[in-house]
Amino acid sequence: MSKDPFKTRLEIAKKKAFDKENNKKPEPSPIGNAFKLSTELVSAVAVGTIIGFILDKTFGTKPWLILIFFFVGVIAGIMNVIKSAKKMQK
Repeated sequence: MSKDPFKTRLEIAKKKAFDKENNKKPEPSPIGNAFKLSTELVSAVAVGTIIGFILDKTFGTKPWLILIFFFVGVIAGIMNVIKSAKKMQK
C-alpha cells in the first residue's frame, strides 16, 4: 500500500527545513569584523572630505566646507559603526 501524498510532501518539507537549519554560514572572524567596521568609518570620512573639497573649490570657501564635511563624515562613520556593531551582536 502506498503512502499518503500529503505525508510524503510533509516529510520532504521537514527534511529540507532540517537541511537549511544545519547548513548555516559560519560566523565571520574577528579580523573580518574589525576590517568591516574600520572600512565603514574610513570610507565615510573620505567621502565627506572629498565632497567638502569639491564644494570648497567650486565656491571658493577654503577650508570651511572641507572642515564641515570632514566632521559630518566622522559623525556618519561613527553612526554606521554603531549600527553594524549592533547587528553583529544579534
